[in-house]
Amino acid sequence: MAARCTRAYKQASVLVTPFEAQIACAEWCPRSSLAFYNGAPRSARILNTMPHESRLQRSLRELIEQRRTAALAVSSIEGSGDAPLISMVPFAWCAPFGCIVLHVSALAAHTRAMELHPAVSLLFSMPEVAGDGVHALERVSLQGIASTPPTESVLWAGMRAAYIARFPEAGFMTELPDFRFVCITPESGRHIAGFGSARDVSGNDFVAAMNFKPE
Repeated sequence: MAARCTRAYKQASVLVTPFEAQIACAEWCPRSSLAFYNGAPRSARILNTMPHESRLQRSLRELIEQRRTAALAVSSIEGSGDAPLISMVPFAWCAPFGCIVLHVSALAAHTRAMELHPAVSLLFSMPEVAGDGVHALERVSLQGIASTPPTESVLWAGMRAAYIARFPEAGFMTELPDFRFVCITPESGRHIAGFGSARDVSGNDFVAAMNFKPE
C-alpha cells in the first residue's frame, strides 16, 4: 500500500516497548500521524495517559468494544464506476500500536481500493432494537489511513495477536497467502451519542479513549 513499510522489523516477541513502537511506526507508516502526538513521541499515544475517563469517552470505547464488525468505505477504482465502495468488515483494536486491525483478501475490491487510495472511513453503530426508534442510535464514524505492515514484522505480529484474541476461530485464515492485515490509523472522527450529543473526535482522542483501562 502507499504507506507500506520499507523495512522489516523481525523480533521474537510482539511485546515491544513504547520507544521501539515509536521508531517502528515512524518508519513503517510515514503518512501516519501515529508517529507523533502533539509534537511528542508516539509513546505518549500508546500508554494510557488520561487521568479520568469522561462519560462520552467511556461511551465511545464501549461502543467500539461491543461491536465486532464495521462498515468500511473506500474510494472507487477502475471498473467500479464513480461510486465509492462499501463493505462490512470484522475488526480488532491493537492497543500497543493504536490502530484498527482488518484482515482482508487480496482479491477483494476494497483491498485493491485501499492500495490505490489509503484514505478510508469506518462506521460503527449500535444495533437496532425492535420497537425502538433508530434516529438516535449511537454511532461513530472514523476517518483513517490504511497501510500494510510486512509479514512477520513486529507490527504484523502485534496485529495478528490482537485479531486472533478477538476472533480465535479465524486463526487459520491468518496463514492463508492471499489474505493480509491492514492497519487503519485513526485521523479524525465524529461521535453521535444520541440526540443533541454530537462531537468531533481527533485521532489522538480516539486512541486515548480506546486505550483507557478502567480501574
